Amino acid sequence: MPGYSVTVPYVPTPEPVARAMLKLANAGPSDIVYDLGCGDGRILVIAVKEFDVKRAVGVEIREDKVREAIENIRRSGVGRRARVIHGDMFEVDISEATIVTLFLLTSVNEKLKPKLERELRRGTRIVSHEFRIPGWIPKRVVDVRDSNFITHTIYLYVIGEHR
Repeated sequence: MPGYSVTVPYVPTPEPVARAMLKLANAGPSDIVYDLGCGDGRILVIAVKEFDVKRAVGVEIREDKVREAIENIRRSGVGRRARVIHGDMFEVDISEATIVTLFLLTSVNEKLKPKLERELRRGTRIVSHEFRIPGWIPKRVVDVRDSNFITHTIYLYVIGEHR
């Protein structure tokens, strides 16, 4: 969908929720994580440092957030396995991903569905924070409390098992 972009307000995923998302996806050393709309890069850093993923790639359209994510990756010492692409998530090839993390809006998730189905291989795990992917059946739905005792819902979908 060249030239197709959307605006999503920047709200960072709390770190306990990011950890729960990666745990729900069973992230590990053979995984390549893509975080669409990666913001400050926190999921990328946690994926490499705490889950030892092979590689973590963030896609972010906002230049200020790209700079912040790159700095957080550098400061965390995970630059050899984490990187950020400054671009539109609808235009970036995500076909190598084994896990995709999202904290977008339901309407954006719906627009993203054709790309996810077209580019991702069977068995790829998608974890969405707070917002469902309309028309897809989640494999698991988990509630997570953050450090402020606010409950967040995360949804796990698996390509090939999502309908």
